[in-house]
Amino acid sequence: MKLTLIAAASTVLTLSFSALAEDMPGMKMEGVEMKQETKQAPVATADGTIKVIDPTKHTVTIAHGAVPSVRWPPMTMAFSATEDQLTGLAAGDRVSFSFRLEGGKATIISIRK
Repeated sequence: MKLTLIAAASTVLTLSFSALAEDMPGMKMEGVEMKQETKQAPVATADGTIKVIDPTKHTVTIAHGAVPSVRWPPMTMAFSATEDQLTGLAAGDRVSFSFRLEGGKATIISIRK
């Protein structure tokens, strides 16, 4: 009788752990990886004046106004940008731009005069 009770309890315990594991994001179950939803950093927008463009480093330095969505005061800083985004821009241009801040790095999403 004790052996039957122990076996039944072990089965219930094992099944409950399996059910809990199904709710855990990123867990591999039976060779199938469950996808975990990832959230991207929000996109912020600002206006500013281009100070420097460095095509070798793929950066554009912009003096911009306050950016309340990321709690930034007005400042001058460098943003990562693609070669295509930098095409047609020059120091002194007034621009409106959007960027994403991830891991302390600001990357231009779009930029226009």
